[in-house]
Amino acid sequence: MSMFSRLFDAIGETASTAFSGVVEAVRTVFAGDPETRRKVAFSVAVIALSAKMAKADGVVAPEEVRAFQEIFAIPQAEAGNVARLYNLAKQDVAGYEAYAQRVAGMCGSGQSNCAMLEDVLDGLFHIAKADGLIHEKELEFIANVADIFHVDEIHFDRILARHVHPDGIDPYAVLGLPDSTPFDEVKKRYRALAADSHPDSMRARGVPESFLSIANDRMAALNDAYAVIEKARTAA
Repeated sequence: MSMFSRLFDAIGETASTAFSGVVEAVRTVFAGDPETRRKVAFSVAVIALSAKMAKADGVVAPEEVRAFQEIFAIPQAEAGNVARLYNLAKQDVAGYEAYAQRVAGMCGSGQSNCAMLEDVLDGLFHIAKADGLIHEKELEFIANVADIFHVDEIHFDRILARHVHPDGIDPYAVLGLPDSTPFDEVKKRYRALAADSHPDSMRARGVPESFLSIANDRMAALNDAYAVIEKARTAA
């Protein structure tokens, strides 16, 4: 039996009235299997935030639903259960702040600017821009979640630069560096960010396998930023 099937079997009809009941049930259903419990808890919380994210501008666009499906790379056997959880989260009156707090509590480091939580923010940005425009309400939503995650302004600006660039991508902002940074330091920062964004690093910090697709977008942004800077410095 799949993880989500076990969850729904345990909670029964209570899942039809409050998504918060699903979140609470994870703790007891998988009490004897800490690794699975952590994976399911993370997935359930991210499903909730994704659903709330899609409604931030008042409309859940088909593109946003597809973006969510891309992030989770949902196995066919789990598709029905994940869709059920997603729809429950959309309908629940509970605020997204409660779910953001739960995700924040799952960070292995327990420190500010947790890498695992940056993965979640990347996922939310991916959904927000799926319909071609990041709405002001969506950006406010993500910024509030980042605040709950204890992601400081400098880190958030670097994440933001990968996704929001109305005046063109600023390669230095993507790397979180001033444009006066010596090239050796640029290379050092690029390599550190690339290593941190590698799928193996993401697995090591507890990100479920199905959530690793966001690494591709992040790596593409980092590679492009570094290539632009390298070309400009070489030409100079």
